[in-house]
Amino acid sequence: MMTEARILVVEDEESYRDSLQFLLEREGFSVALAATGTAGLDAFIRDGADLILLDLMLPGMSGPEVFKAVRERSDVPVIMVTAKDDQVDRIIGLELGADDYVTKPYSGRELVARIRAVLRRYAAGAGDIADEPERLTIAGITLDPERLQLTRDGQTQSLPPKEFALLHLLAQNAGRVLPRQVIIDRVWGSDYFGDTKTLDVHIKRIRSRVEADPSEPTLIQTVRGVGYSFEA
Repeated sequence: MMTEARILVVEDEESYRDSLQFLLEREGFSVALAATGTAGLDAFIRDGADLILLDLMLPGMSGPEVFKAVRERSDVPVIMVTAKDDQVDRIIGLELGADDYVTKPYSGRELVARIRAVLRRYAAGAGDIADEPERLTIAGITLDPERLQLTRDGQTQSLPPKEFALLHLLAQNAGRVLPRQVIIDRVWGSDYFGDTKTLDVHIKRIRSRVEADPSEPTLIQTVRGVGYSFEA
């Protein structure tokens, strides 16, 4: 069992904070609590964390604002907590690039399983780069796995780890159709619990980076009912 991983819980509802502290400490985690977004960000900057459990709806500094501020400093895994069946909140969490999300009310057992799965993937570097780490140049795009950087038309930009891993996997297998589940297993890990729409959100973000016209993609093709392919 994973022990001593430090979980930062940013949650404004006292009942949830108390129950989460009891649950996570019982499972062997070290827990830090914050009741506001500002306090959560301050706690992370001051003490760090191995994983952040971040409520989307917070007073003052919102969950998305906290997430963006954290991402400017670290790639620490973040699990978003959204309102029950709120599709808008769920899409926001996915588009931000959170590692996973849960909806209230949630099962404590499922939450712990998700936390452990995310921590395992992060510790193992699962999906951060494809199996072949060499620099790859294809269709006018250069991918640098060591720096997680994309260079296109002379412009270099850093990509979040999952976006880079997904683009690298597709480019590395140019001309082949990769089924959705294969992509999810390779990039997010076979124990991923989250919504498979996460893949579509990441594809949309990647297209905005590499396609001349993301609305009419020529490089990253959707194969309806199957998956995606990179066409060089």
